[in-house]
Amino acid sequence: MPHRLVEIVAPAGHGDTLRAIADNHDAIETWISDPDANERITAWILMEKSNVQRCLDVVQTALGGEEKKWRAVLIPVDAIVPNPSSKEGDQKQKSARATREEIFNQVQRGARPDRTYVILAFLSTVVASIGLLQNNVAVVIGAMVIAPLLGPNLALAFASALGHRGLMGDALKTNAVGVTIALGASFIIGLLLRQETPSQELMSRTVVGYDSIALALASGAAAVLSLTTGLSATLVGVMVAVALLPPTAALGIFLGAGNYSAALGAGILLAVNVVCVNLSAQIVFWSQGLRPRTWLEKQSAKQSAILTMSVWIILLLVLSVAINFYEGPVLQLPDLPIIP
Repeated sequence: MPHRLVEIVAPAGHGDTLRAIADNHDAIETWISDPDANERITAWILMEKSNVQRCLDVVQTALGGEEKKWRAVLIPVDAIVPNPSSKEGDQKQKSARATREEIFNQVQRGARPDRTYVILAFLSTVVASIGLLQNNVAVVIGAMVIAPLLGPNLALAFASALGHRGLMGDALKTNAVGVTIALGASFIIGLLLRQETPSQELMSRTVVGYDSIALALASGAAAVLSLTTGLSATLVGVMVAVALLPPTAALGIFLGAGNYSAALGAGILLAVNVVCVNLSAQIVFWSQGLRPRTWLEKQSAKQSAILTMSVWIILLLVLSVAINFYEGPVLQLPDLPIIP
């Protein structure tokens, strides 16, 4: 079972309160320092990761009126010697989900369109576009490894689940920047490197069906599970890039080449993937019990979740109808001699 060491710095008068909170949340060990010159104490609480969120919420409720006078820091624990044995009555394996604060800090970093994000978005698009044009699967996979598309989509789903408008706005802006860069770079490449006969890899991004919906839903769910349970974010990031980067690059290439029929297919595929990744990610966040702490914040988050999920579902239904009517790209076949 994973553990966390919770370090809390607070005014000296809260020592007994912190010890009581730790005991009520099955802390393994609790240490509280003597007051320093500034009449502040430091409490170290060692506990199982599954209990940390509830403990932090109670601490924040107890000390929230003095937010500028206290801080809590979560420290990952790699090993404990001697290893604490689990309690006899605790037979069921508890969830080892990361806390709301840990997840927020991670997704907030991915929702910033900084210079690194812009450069990686451009480079991954260039690599993916060349791989698609050359029908080189290995190059396309390499582009997915460096594509920074996981962060802003996770941030958008997380912000929608919590009703955090500021983070939601940052995530939307970062997504828009990434898509604009990808479309712009791939459009220029398609304009300069036109192909009379598009490669198989490129044409495969114009094929959209219900299996595409299943792939994108699985990608979004896996992304959230990687974030909340500590799975490899790099591997899941590649999975999300599979759903987002190639169709974006294909859309730009076809637009640059003037093949609007094929561009329509790539555009529908991209729209399906964006909707499904965010929808499934938000559903998993909600199903894992990620809620704000206060009642008022919970009501706002509930409204936000219902609204955004409704929008995603409606868009998915519209795209499902579009999939039924889309007949695929019109290919220009060469003139063949008539054999009598």
